[in-house]
Amino acid sequence: MAGVTPAKPSYATLPMPGVQPILVDENGKEVEGNNVSGNLCIKAPWPAILRTTYGDHERCRLNYFATYPGLYFTGDGCHRDENGFYRITGRVDDVLNVSGHRIGTAEVENAINMHAGVVESAVVGYTHDIKGQGIYAYVIYGHMHGDELHTRQDILQTVTRIIGPIAKPDKIQFVAGLPKTRSGKIMRRILRKIAEGETENLGDTSTLLDPGVVEEIKNGKI
Repeated sequence: MAGVTPAKPSYATLPMPGVQPILVDENGKEVEGNNVSGNLCIKAPWPAILRTTYGDHERCRLNYFATYPGLYFTGDGCHRDENGFYRITGRVDDVLNVSGHRIGTAEVENAINMHAGVVESAVVGYTHDIKGQGIYAYVIYGHMHGDELHTRQDILQTVTRIIGPIAKPDKIQFVAGLPKTRSGKIMRRILRKIAEGETENLGDTSTLLDPGVVEEIKNGKI
């Protein structure tokens, strides 16, 4: 609440009255205490909770209430710091299966963004003959100087240090921009198709803020 709740950069701070957040692990077991991470759920109805999805109640039930029975699942990963403040870390429903390891794309993006020269990144999966799914990273890098290969190696080392070697991107493409809607949402559907080599049938790009970015990415090099 403005002027009442202490603020902390990049944190959603504390829940509003009537909202009861809870962190759970992959099996739905509550993660207790502070300075912990998990999947963000709400454990009781709150003011303005949705009742249904228009014309498809079953979809509403499956998306929000079936993953963890008895809980509303937001679909987000979350960190609760030592003071009980909540920070949304990214979607957990966008997961890659790399050599049998489940890796969240948001987790890899956060690690890439920790590199000092990276402005923004977007990670998608693509078909990999050995791993099943490979990790393809589109990276906006500020003020590129020197060898791109050396910069790629630096980014890979950063990801290895923060997550581990299994999360290293198989391909890194430096781009000038990412395809975003006017509201700022990255169109990952387009990035997935380009990563898979499907550059001719990208669907409708008229809703993008800058459609020209797609052509630049298609013609870029890895």
